[in-house]
Amino acid sequence: MTSKPTKDLAAIRAQLRALANPAIAIHATRFFKSGPGEYGEGDRFLGIRVPVLRRVAREHRAASVSTMFALLRSPLHEERLLALLLLVAAFKRSDERGRERIYRGYLRAIRRYVNNWDLVDTSAPDIVGQFLERRSRAPLHELARSLNLWERRVAILATFWLIRRNDFADTLSIAELLLTDEHDLIHKAAGWMLREVGNRDAAAAAGFLNRHHRHMPRTMLRYAIEKLPAAARRAYLEGRAVTSGRARAAPKRRPPLRA
Repeated sequence: MTSKPTKDLAAIRAQLRALANPAIAIHATRFFKSGPGEYGEGDRFLGIRVPVLRRVAREHRAASVSTMFALLRSPLHEERLLALLLLVAAFKRSDERGRERIYRGYLRAIRRYVNNWDLVDTSAPDIVGQFLERRSRAPLHELARSLNLWERRVAILATFWLIRRNDFADTLSIAELLLTDEHDLIHKAAGWMLREVGNRDAAAAAGFLNRHHRHMPRTMLRYAIEKLPAAARRAYLEGRAVTSGRARAAPKRRPPLRA
């Protein structure tokens, strides 16, 4: 007899295949850099837009966590993204034991399955960041030192949960660890998180920038200062420190996900 999780998984996969769009899939293959030698090498796409996947996720929110993790182990990008949307929702409504199960399963899955920037950004703050909010942050620093690109991105993106609660210490210390990182996706992520710190505490962000702007990767610096006044941006790009008053930017809306 076929078990219910197996039947649920088959139903979800059949629904996704019915929504597939080959033209969108071709674009996604290029957009997510899945060609030979690129960071998403070998990834496969059905061609389903994120709003459609979010709708499907709402339809299947009652699926078991086992089904969600089975879906996460898919070679298809959209199946993995749907699994992460489901896991984030399940995490939010779970008790502590359920949250720990999702957190630990997520950590085991990062290298093989949470393996593109959109997958990380969709899930790391709400699973890893939220789980560690009232616990030791040592796992974040271990991930930041990983040789695996996606584990390092999880480390810095997970701090977004903490930033939203005006807790900046781990963002700043992990960004410092990542100053010598060689990957552009890490430069972008760290710069983005530094910018989010600055949106809430201009002095904290300015302190970091004044210490490190001369040797920050250029992409990280540009992302970090993107919303600052023009004079402050110019000063940092020219290698000059900026006082916190001059570095204060007007509050901005939460940005969309970006690589």
